[in-house]
Amino acid sequence: MPTILVTGASRGIGLGLVDRLAARGDRVLACARDPATPALAELTARHAGRVSAHRLDVGDDASVAALAAALDGQPLDVLINNAGLRGPRRQSALDMDFDGFAETLAVNTLAPLRVAQALLPNLRAGERPRIVTVSSIMGQLATAPPGDVAYRASKAAVNKVMQGLAAELRPSGIIVVVVHPGWVRTDMGGAGAALTVEQSTRGLVAVIDGLTMAQTGGFFDHDGKSLEW
Repeated sequence: MPTILVTGASRGIGLGLVDRLAARGDRVLACARDPATPALAELTARHAGRVSAHRLDVGDDASVAALAAALDGQPLDVLINNAGLRGPRRQSALDMDFDGFAETLAVNTLAPLRVAQALLPNLRAGERPRIVTVSSIMGQLATAPPGDVAYRASKAAVNKVMQGLAAELRPSGIIVVVVHPGWVRTDMGGAGAALTVEQSTRGLVAVIDGLTMAQTGGFFDHDGKSLEW
């Protein structure tokens, strides 16, 4: 059975991924700042033996190091960097909360690389290892709408970071991609979003399952379509 680690697993897309992967028989390491949240606790109980909950603050070096130490020697087949935040209330280019901007970059851009580096020994020991980072089309440089500058910049930056990681890990046979989950009905996406969590995660899991080394360094929609940077 594959072993898959999901960050940001206590709600939204992360929680949906844990549920979908465990339901089909995968072993899922569900990581969250508070692994005792009711929704994640319910999944852990319902999928007993397949889901284990782990405390992880992706923005904290010590927390990431502690998780890596706890998983020492455990092969990992897929890392899904899903944890992220929308950013501060004020993030116009004309009115920026700079502390909030820095926090957004720390969580959305730096943390996926920090987690990937920490878990590389586990991935090297896995079968067909893959690193999948949940990004967004809001980070596309091909479009230039106003607003949400901190969030957009953090996603554009993590796309570039993962391109670089893909190039450096290609000789090791580790696939690295970024994915857009679609506009999803979560706390971040809002009630008017086009997709349910179930629709988004169904597509994402299919994309992850089908990844090949020919796709490493790519940017893909939840339906598998290649996206412009």
